[in-house]
Amino acid sequence: MTPAAPDDRPRADSPTAVADRILAEARAPRRPRRIACLTEETVEILYGLGAGDLVVGVSKYVERPPEAKRKPRVCAFVKADFEAVAAVEPDLVLCFSDLQAEIAAECARRGMNVVVFNQRSVAEILGVVLAVGGLVGLEARARAMVEALTAHVGAVAERASRLPRRPRVHVEEWDEPLITGIRWVAEVVELAGGAYLFPERAAGAAAKERIVAPEEVVARDPEVILASWCGKTVRLDAIRGRPGWDRTAAVRAGRVFDVSPTILLQPGPAVLTDGLDEVHRLIAGAVAGR
Repeated sequence: MTPAAPDDRPRADSPTAVADRILAEARAPRRPRRIACLTEETVEILYGLGAGDLVVGVSKYVERPPEAKRKPRVCAFVKADFEAVAAVEPDLVLCFSDLQAEIAAECARRGMNVVVFNQRSVAEILGVVLAVGGLVGLEARARAMVEALTAHVGAVAERASRLPRRPRVHVEEWDEPLITGIRWVAEVVELAGGAYLFPERAAGAAAKERIVAPEEVVARDPEVILASWCGKTVRLDAIRGRPGWDRTAAVRAGRVFDVSPTILLQPGPAVLTDGLDEVHRLIAGAVAGR
């Protein structure tokens, strides 16, 4: 009987076999395949990249795109249902800003992978698009999205540059206390052809740094007022009825407008497309006397 040839393959538990298995996995890095997006902008980015199927949980405030509203809703903005988050079995949780810091920390304590973005400017918004694309291995699509968004912003800015003047614009993201808009909102107003009423406050990352007194608004005499209250219905009559505000050019001319926070306070593609377009429309109308 001929003896069997020796099997020179490493045993499954040998150091060589273990190393081979680990290296085989490492050569195909694992990308996230189940992502819980706890704010709206990363949902829109992922769908825009053609990766909406990766989204398994969303904020209850999600609006864009409409099909994302069918995904399980696992959180509000500053509160999350952690059991609901865990139930969608995410391999990545995406959060936004210091306001979701505690949510992010609790998700991490529960063993979830978490990324927190903190974009505050137009440039940083575009950077988040690139970062999300990198996380899911769609870098080329992300670059194309950034190029398209940048081209749109440039086109609106070019139209705005042809306006004969830049009206003074006040944007408030809350009424009590009165909070002026964050940096990307101020930048959108400037790109759209307006002169932001409180540029020195817009740089404040925290809302408490952007509180203004109603009397300050009157003193700076806005020609356009845009209200975008996140989580509460805007009452234009209440704004117009504030003491002394009837003396502002905006109230006298009837240029006090409600702008949806989904297109102005969401630091993602929406603010650079629909949000910018709407702000430019309102500013151009003010300049034309409409």
